[in-house]
Amino acid sequence: MINIISAILIGIGLFFFFGGALGIIRFPDFYSRLHPAGKLDTAGLLFTMFGLAVYIIQDFTLGSVLTALKILLIAVFVFITSPTATHAIIDAGFVAGLEPWTKKDDEEKE
Repeated sequence: MINIISAILIGIGLFFFFGGALGIIRFPDFYSRLHPAGKLDTAGLLFTMFGLAVYIIQDFTLGSVLTALKILLIAVFVFITSPTATHAIIDAGFVAGLEPWTKKDDEEKE
């Protein structure tokens, strides 16, 4: 049963990773590409790491509990730092003068 739960959580995480990769490829500009990079990669990592922690803790020994705790601490660290890093990258792009995409930009190219 625990194997199924961990496989489902890892599958959900991979779905979020795939959606983030697709968003990075499909979105038109720098700012909109960072949105899936920040949101979906964080969610994908959270689900994947939680699934791995559930899988490891099924033995319930001291070593497996400590390993699962380390995995969860990594997930918490990334959950805090990823949005902060995304904000810093967006701020650097704004300071560098990158203009946001508008629909008018596509109409001018045609």
